[in-house]
Amino acid sequence: MDINGLLESLKNCPCGREHTVDIKAVEIGHGLKEKTAEILRENGFPVNILVVADKNSLGASEGILDVLRQGGISFELKLYDNFNEPLMEFVHEIEEACRGVDGILSIGTGSINDVCRKAALTCDKEFAIFATAPSMDGFASGTSPIIENGIKSTLPARQPSILIGDTAILAASPAELKSSGFGDIIGKLTALVDWRVAHVLVGEYYCEQIAELVRTALRRLISMADRVTESDEETAGFIMETLVLTGLAMKLADVSRPASGAEHMISHFWGMRKLSVGKHADYHGKKVGVATMMLVDLYHKLAELPEIGFCEDTVDWDAVYRGYGEAFVDYVKEMNIPSATENVTPESLKAAWPEICKIVKEELPSYEELLDIMERAGAATHCPQIDIEEDLAWDGLDFHTFMRHKITLSRLLYMTDVDTRALGLRF
Repeated sequence: MDINGLLESLKNCPCGREHTVDIKAVEIGHGLKEKTAEILRENGFPVNILVVADKNSLGASEGILDVLRQGGISFELKLYDNFNEPLMEFVHEIEEACRGVDGILSIGTGSINDVCRKAALTCDKEFAIFATAPSMDGFASGTSPIIENGIKSTLPARQPSILIGDTAILAASPAELKSSGFGDIIGKLTALVDWRVAHVLVGEYYCEQIAELVRTALRRLISMADRVTESDEETAGFIMETLVLTGLAMKLADVSRPASGAEHMISHFWGMRKLSVGKHADYHGKKVGVATMMLVDLYHKLAELPEIGFCEDTVDWDAVYRGYGEAFVDYVKEMNIPSATENVTPESLKAAWPEICKIVKEELPSYEELLDIMERAGAATHCPQIDIEEDLAWDGLDFHTFMRHKITLSRLLYMTDVDTRALGLRF
């Protein structure tokens, strides 16, 4: 991936911001496992490092430790049995383990990268990733979703300076993980809607060039939906590139908006509620894909309503607190005081509504079109496929928006007379 070319194309951006990234190299191609040490050294990565992996990711990249040794990389290994959730306790363990080294190499995907990214920032260590599956969009992110005291918060973290993906390994990863990555990327559809809505309604920062970067990645990936589950190196490599690109978009904009909206909040809400009763949620990308299906259905139905009434914010905060549970009340208050809609009036929302409906129609495929795309990619499309029962599905739709201090189209429902239960939503 040509990082310098990308940055050059965004010079003197009309949005008025300077777009920068910390990544030095993104290498995605066949046989790169054997070149890992060479790539790290060529890009100035430290030679005294901590390698973090779990048994699955190390098994998928069998032989990489020998490659590092033979390439002159000295390392300590922190090996986990399995990495299900990005817990703060794991961050602290890695912080302790990396005291005597100069860099951290994470081998894997998802949560393992998230905790290493966070530890790298707090310990001021160089950070690199060797990816083993194209399953999520956080590879190039400068933030990490970390769970502490049962609450998943998005925290500042270190963007990797080097990203390596061997397409032979990526293609051999389980089809479910590749479909999960596809679902995570599909979530950018509704994220872009929410970003534009916030811009139109309250003037929140928005960059059309970065939004178009994400749209282009979406279009190219959707064109390959039929091949996602195949053990095909070209497709796996392209999915990985797209995941990296959409993650880069967040860093380029210095906000999560290009790649994360209401669909990610729903996924996090479901995961939080599952964790509160001692259960692990399904893969993040699978949940995001299902949440995107829900929102595409909802957003189109809102845009097609012949008549809609606008009012002052009608949030029942006691119901919200019950929806999150007593342990999370303080967190919800912190995220919502002041309210994300404090600068929105019924009059301003009414005036903006025609433009909001236009945005929905411009950005989103129909529900039926998206269903076909997702099914061709082998991605989950409905709540039962990710073990989300109907009550939890509705709670996710009703309460997700209070997880973050963000305007989303779903948040604006509380300033309308729309009864979501009467819309006939499909999930």
